[in-house]
Formats: sequence, structure tokens, C-alpha cells
Amino acid sequence: MRESVLYKKLLRRQVQCRTCAHYCLLKPGERGLCGVRENIAGKLYFLVYGTAVAHAVDPIEKKPLFHFLPRTKTYSVATVGCNFSCKNCQNYGISQGNKNPALAKEQIAFLGEKITPREIVQNAQNLNCPSIAYTYTEPTIFLEYALDTMKLAKKAGLKNIWVSNGFLSPETRHKVKNCLDAANVDIKSLDDNFYRQICGGRLQPVLETCRQLKKWGVWLEITTLVIPGLSDNVENLKRIAHFIADHLGPETPWHVSQFSPEISWQLHETKKTPVQKIRQAFEIGKNAGLMYVYTGNIPGLPTEDTYCPRCKQKNIDRRGFFAHRLDKNGKCRNCGFDLNIIE
Repeated sequence: MRESVLYKKLLRRQVQCRTCAHYCLLKPGERGLCGVRENIAGKLYFLVYGTAVAHAVDPIEKKPLFHFLPRTKTYSVATVGCNFSCKNCQNYGISQGNKNPALAKEQIAFLGEKITPREIVQNAQNLNCPSIAYTYTEPTIFLEYALDTMKLAKKAGLKNIWVSNGFLSPETRHKVKNCLDAANVDIKSLDDNFYRQICGGRLQPVLETCRQLKKWGVWLEITTLVIPGLSDNVENLKRIAHFIADHLGPETPWHVSQFSPEISWQLHETKKTPVQKIRQAFEIGKNAGLMYVYTGNIPGLPTEDTYCPRCKQKNIDRRGFFAHRLDKNGKCRNCGFDLNIIE
């Protein structure tokens, strides 16, 4: 357990958390929407500091990041909890399982394995991972744990990656800006009602996070899960594609992914995304001027490969999470075009 770094004390021992864009107002004994921050006698505490519910080595392509340190491994880490409650969540066991109000703070604090920030960095080095990914659940909600690890990782020459829903507070964005190297942020929809009804959040903080990360030079890739009847509307997909092109830059990769109901939290009756809808989203992104659009969760499609935007030559061949590089030091092997690959 660790006192939160971003909160404000209020009258009658109430506090306002400032870690994410919910800005939860909490009376003594109450927990935030994330389920891992609690007002204890007028102070806000992060309950699971130093306790990882998951840590593993992943291909960086799994995050997904296709243009940042391609073909490398990343050491991935997470705690329990999330500031969203997405009905489509596939990691709901660890993102939502801690939110049972019957769980005492002592029980939540032991949902995982004890591992210090220094041990995380050492593990990454021992396993030849050039980066650490804060992933599986939302890294915003384990800010203190992530930030201590990120600072040590920077000193050790490792890169830091967030896989995030983007619902950060401005205060948290500023806390991580000097330690964060790359991020994959979900833009789930350009409809605020979708965020409120399906995710338990709001759209604008997500868009502002994306703008700020791009402005600060953090390498950014965007993911959109295309859910039938909820986020597969053509106009919605066009708006996302144009937001990326106009506000984040056409070099920003867009991953459009297939939804699978059987692994979702609460959308078991929703149909699987048709492959033709994913292909349509791909074409929408290309027509909006995006240089790199990728399809996810459908193995074998050529739209997971990286092609030169200028001469259309294939430069990275992907099969699942395996990437075979054909480029020449981040340049097209045919015409020399800069492929926006961060080494």
C-alpha cells in the first residue's frame, strides 16, 4: 500500500483523486471506480503497490506496436483494476475482479505476486527485453508503481510503453511525459455516448491524451476494436480515421481489430465482427490518408504487413506476432522512403 501522489484533501476527511479523468470524490472508506484507491482516514492510498497480477515476456507486436522496436520482446506488467468497465473487455478477470465491495483492502493488496520496481527492471534486463510495457490492465490506475519502475528503467537504458485507454488526468500525463517512450491508445469510438454506456468513461479526455502524447514526441499507435452494432458504423470509423490523420498525423498507425464475443466480459450475444467489416475499416483509414493501417485478430491477412506508403513494396512481413523485417534500417528496401520505424 502506498499513499497516492495525485489527490486533494477536502473538508470532513473527503478526498478527490486526480489520477484519472474521473476525479473521484471519496469519503473515508470509499474506493475509486478503479477499485484500487481508497480513502483511509482522509488520505488516499493506492492499495496494490508492488503487487503484479501479471508479468511476462511478450512480442512487442502483441501490444500492438508495429513501428516501435519491431521484432523485439517487451517485459509486460500489470496490477489488478481499471478505471473503465468496458462490456467488451477480454481481461475482465484482472481488470474488474477486484471491484467486489466485499473484498477488504488487505485482500485486494494480495491479488498478485510481490515484485518491486527494481526487480521488474532486472527481469527485463535478464530476459534481454529492451522495453517494459505497462499493459493488460490500465496503467493509469497503477501510476505510482509504474512511475517508479519507469524511472529506474530509464536509468537502465530501457524504453517504457503504455497500453492504455487514454483516460488520464492532465496531472498524470505530466507525471509520465518524461519517462514514456511509446504508447498504444484505444480510441474505441468517436461517440461520447459509446464511452459513457459501454465503457463507463468519456471521450474527450482520451482524445486530449492522444494529442498531448503526440505533441510531446511519444511514439503513438491507435487501436479500435470494431464491435458490430456498437462501433462499426461507417461514419464513426471515418471520424476516427480523420481524427488520427488531422490531429495525430498520417504517419500514426491505426490498428482495426476484430471483436470476439466469446472472450468478452458482457457482450456474449453480440456477433463476431465480419472480416469484410474489418477490410472496410482498413480502406476507410487508407482513404483518410493514413500511411499505416493494420487489421488485428485475423491471422494471415496481408493488411498486417508493413508496405511502403510511396512505392507499395512490402517491408515487414508478419505472421501472428512474428515479424520478418525486409526494410533497410527503417527505410524502404526499394525506394528508400522513411517508414517511421523507431529503433
